[in-house]
Amino acid sequence: MKRTVVGVEKLKNSQRKLVTGRRIGLVAHPASVTSSFEHTLDVLEGVGAMIEVLFGPEHGFAGEAQDMEPVDGVRLHGLPLRSLYGATESTLAPTADQISGLDALVVDLADVGSRYYTFVWTSVLCLRVCHRAGVEMILTDRPNPIGGETVEGGLQKPGFTSFVGLVPVANRHGLTVAELVRMVADREGLTDGLTIVPMEGWERRMHHGDTGLPWVLPSPNMPTVDTAIVYPGMCLLEGTTVSEGRGTTRPFEIFGAPGIDGGALARILTDMNLPGVRFRPLSFKPSFHKHAGRICGGVQVHVVDRKSFLPYRTGIAALVALDGILENRLEWRIDPYEFVTDIPAIDLLTGSAEVREGIEQGAGLSDLVETWIADEKRFIEMRQEYQMYR
Repeated sequence: MKRTVVGVEKLKNSQRKLVTGRRIGLVAHPASVTSSFEHTLDVLEGVGAMIEVLFGPEHGFAGEAQDMEPVDGVRLHGLPLRSLYGATESTLAPTADQISGLDALVVDLADVGSRYYTFVWTSVLCLRVCHRAGVEMILTDRPNPIGGETVEGGLQKPGFTSFVGLVPVANRHGLTVAELVRMVADREGLTDGLTIVPMEGWERRMHHGDTGLPWVLPSPNMPTVDTAIVYPGMCLLEGTTVSEGRGTTRPFEIFGAPGIDGGALARILTDMNLPGVRFRPLSFKPSFHKHAGRICGGVQVHVVDRKSFLPYRTGIAALVALDGILENRLEWRIDPYEFVTDIPAIDLLTGSAEVREGIEQGAGLSDLVETWIADEKRFIEMRQEYQMYR
């Protein structure tokens, strides 16, 4: 199998002139590696870049922090390490002082193809700051591990953008980080000073297993590519009081809560005839996060055909099924979510109040699907001019 060549490998070989001898800042995390597991920091040092400062996104440069856990800046390899995910929203982007004196900021972050995953938005915020400061941003591209063809979900309505979607984008966007950043750069007039190092050998039809690349977990609760496949839908459970499986060995693949009849829940979901997926009842006990130490009833999502599987539709179906088995008492998360205090998390995740209000009013799955079909078609057309790969 021919292997995909990621952007940082081209930076190491054919395009090293972009960084050699220059004062460089680096935004990276644990999955910022070559096919031989060489970290981007080591690549840059190996080609003679003068590393001045490191930046870590959500979960930290080393990836040890849990979701929405503030990360402090420290030192690493004798270099200052700045956090792009501290205790306040103002920490989400580098400051002008932090990148002052740099020739370029290299951004190399692995994404999982879902709007809620914040690394692409860290990249966008870095672009905005670099543009204002007159610092070149070099973005090294990586595959979308769940493929670049299928799009699912609607666009955020006005007032519903946040760090889980800074600009209107479908929930499953089917773009790489570079393609999405390129779209934002074009629409906001930020293309000057943006340098993209594209991949070689990646095509839109490819899933992670087709690339020949290793899977390195980009965050603590994204342990396998199986997690990434279900994430565009099962992340919606973050907007409820039901466990999305954090604190277990299969986050986002299992979900439930104390008192739920997993068998009944599995039957409801099975009767919805969702493509490419099976539901198996189970009991589990999270070691941390929601319902820590308590036995939960629920189901495991088993993807049996990833090509036909529709994760976002499946996630919405899970909400409908949970509301049914809980007799219309599904509880929404009301505490702050990604620095937003006045909008329910589920509305930020779905992009409007439509899904939540529809479920509260007893809408079925087919009715809810209709709320995003037009947006889905619009986004498919919108993204075409920014696609860099076949």
